Amino acid sequence: MVNLAVTLLKILGEKMDPMLSVANGAPVPAKIGKRANLFDKCLQFTRADELKALGNYPYHRVIENGQDTEVQVNGHKMLMLGSNSYLELTTHPRVKARAMEAIQEFGSGCAGSRFLNGTLPIHLELERRLAELVGKEAALVYPTGFQTNTGVISTLVQSGEYIISDKLNHACIVDGCLLSPGKLVRYNHNDMADLEDKLSRLPKEAGKLIVTDGVFSMEGDICKLPEIVRLAKKYEAQVMVDDAHGLGVLGPGGAGTAAHFGLTDGVDLIMGTFSKSLAAIGGFIASSERVINYLKHTSRPFIFSASAAPASVAAVLAALDVMQEEPERLDLLWRNATFMKQGLDDLGFDTGDSETPIIPVLMGDFDRCFQVWQFMEEEGIFVNPIVPPGVPPNRCMIRVSVTAGHTLEQLNWALEKFSEAGRRFGLTE
Repeated sequence: MVNLAVTLLKILGEKMDPMLSVANGAPVPAKIGKRANLFDKCLQFTRADELKALGNYPYHRVIENGQDTEVQVNGHKMLMLGSNSYLELTTHPRVKARAMEAIQEFGSGCAGSRFLNGTLPIHLELERRLAELVGKEAALVYPTGFQTNTGVISTLVQSGEYIISDKLNHACIVDGCLLSPGKLVRYNHNDMADLEDKLSRLPKEAGKLIVTDGVFSMEGDICKLPEIVRLAKKYEAQVMVDDAHGLGVLGPGGAGTAAHFGLTDGVDLIMGTFSKSLAAIGGFIASSERVINYLKHTSRPFIFSASAAPASVAAVLAALDVMQEEPERLDLLWRNATFMKQGLDDLGFDTGDSETPIIPVLMGDFDRCFQVWQFMEEEGIFVNPIVPPGVPPNRCMIRVSVTAGHTLEQLNWALEKFSEAGRRFGLTE
């Protein structure tokens, strides 16, 4: 297990700060007197091969069927507790049927960007529906959620302006900040005193954008939006919420974090993705009509990318219909989230500050995290080990996520296996 820990840390990068870490280690410098070969670093990268040779490679697992509460991996049935399909819609018959109908009507792709030849009626319909869902004037659909954040942040925040970002924001927010010519300022996770301190030091006349996840994807906690909105007004800043894990989970009808707090008017930009509750792939930004119009004509990741495929767009439209017409799914999601978290807490596990269907089961050190992951894998439960640089060195975790589709019998069985793991590896009594 020590060899495993050392090898994986090398693969993932030993620097803990996501703003500084390099995914697979620093580039190999060219030797003096020798002509540089761009591919030297590739030829010398053997760390993933070493980890595979140890028989404990936890990444790129192949799921041989659709995303459901039970999946097949390497021919074995597993209980899925690592999916973000919160409303369990990726295999819903209506969603699949609508996607297939769109292919029949529009083909498999748009063969161009939205800016030129890639806009279909269903793109416009989806943007109208999304703006309505989150309570904004207009919305703009990007091909992926990652492109949405990089495209919006890098376009809106220009030289002489500032991005104020939570330190645990998702990687696509981080990359959007790095692409922006504006200056990045980071505040401690959900620390409102630190946020105000950072805001108070910025030039009053400068444009400022506070960016935060609505629901944090590893910790499962919710941003302190009421305080963020209050501080934004005090220091004349705009607010952007990444609601990738909030849509379909929080708020009336799954409308997200801003609706959950009754602060839709206090949030200037609401971003969301389709790859969680909405059963497809893509992303969107919602705001005032003038902001969306500006992004539509200036955001390079939007203008220079092929438009979202018809099947994905149609799948999201169907998912929105199901979400509206089957509100019991949201109730089942929260029943399961409450049941699972309470069960893990009762067993003596530390689940941090989770308030959502994302439940981190804190392991502490690296070795124990992988011991528990391997045990759960062998017992037939699909969970995700989260280790540095995704988390600080002593905050390794097993990330559990539940969906509306899980039965209480499935969750009870998973809790039994967690109980065994806790006793075996000294996490619980």
